[in-house]
Amino acid sequence: MDPVRVIEIKKSVFEDNDKDAAALRNELRHKGIFLLNLMSSPGSGKTTTLIRTINLLKDKLRIAVMEADIDSDVDAVKIKEATGIPSIQLHTGGMCHLDAEMTRQGLDNMPMDDVDLVILENVGNLVCPAEFDTGSSCNAMILSVPEGHDKPLKYPLMFSICDVVVVNKMDVQPYFDFDLDKCKEYIRMRNPKAQVIPISAKTGEGVEAFASWLLEAVKNWKQR
Repeated sequence: MDPVRVIEIKKSVFEDNDKDAAALRNELRHKGIFLLNLMSSPGSGKTTTLIRTINLLKDKLRIAVMEADIDSDVDAVKIKEATGIPSIQLHTGGMCHLDAEMTRQGLDNMPMDDVDLVILENVGNLVCPAEFDTGSSCNAMILSVPEGHDKPLKYPLMFSICDVVVVNKMDVQPYFDFDLDKCKEYIRMRNPKAQVIPISAKTGEGVEAFASWLLEAVKNWKQR
């Protein structure tokens, strides 16, 4: 009997996606568009953080947002109403992540001739989105205090690929067993170069620091 043939599908999928992502990133660079891939668990405060950040930056940068979810248009509507910037919803059809081709499809429906910064709010989880390159210029994630300071130990890939980690909900730190110094230590174990910015999207504390970091990232990227 002939041996069973084994097809390494996962490897093939990743290789194809990496090629698509590299091509997309190159296209965006030529157009002068910075793509931020923002990831986190559900309920970490991504949308609230985005609203505060966009309102701080929208007079300095031309911004658009793509909201990715399995279903609903709640976040896209919320962003548009709260900031007035272009916002579209991407339905993933049950997929737990976005890849480069899905990202491209979203970008094809954006006002690309009038944008400096596109923010992609990825599907909420700490596993799948980290595995697929979206073609972004930069990766960011939000970790919220209630999730615990040990998440960098449990989800190493997510923290290793991010240029910046925003630690949200610092206003409730007194009510949780969350050690910010330990969290920073664990993040640096995974990624010594990652910036760590504590904020409270609810109160606005620290959001200006994140907005300043993002503005500087866009400017540096355009100058390279």
